[in-house]
Amino acid sequence: MPRRIARSRAVGEYAGSLRAIVHALKYDGRRSLARRLAEQMREHGHTILEGAHAVVPVPLHAARRRERGFNQAHDLARHLGLPVVHAIRRVRPTVPQVSLAAARRHGNVRGAFRATRGARDLAGTIVVLVDDVSTTGATLEACARALDEAGTIEVRALTAARVVTRRP
Repeated sequence: MPRRIARSRAVGEYAGSLRAIVHALKYDGRRSLARRLAEQMREHGHTILEGAHAVVPVPLHAARRRERGFNQAHDLARHLGLPVVHAIRRVRPTVPQVSLAAARRHGNVRGAFRATRGARDLAGTIVVLVDDVSTTGATLEACARALDEAGTIEVRALTAARVVTRRP
């Protein structure tokens, strides 16, 4: 299966203080952290944002959004300096990726995302997917597939953190 993400960038490794900040934003509801974290994302990801038409936050399923009360990807996206377009929606709930082994993550999110009507406005443009953490890239790839089907010419990704797997 071809990769749909043209380029990606993260502020840093999902470890130490960056992990603690992302965790506080996402699980402790410390939404005020999104602005500073997005500043770091802009700084580290300026080449990803350059030339893009809009940022697209990775959506939560409606049930998870109600449970959490906010979408951390949207909170980050709105501080990146580009228009935020909700161009994809999660059409079915999925098991949280954090609870799955890497090999099962792609299957978990396959077909979970669809383009919205707003995605039509992005046809022929470059867009940047925004999320808090990338582990295997499965969620970002599934979202990029929906954006490709909506006619975007390039999908990039920008995250606050990336899980780095070290091989022995």
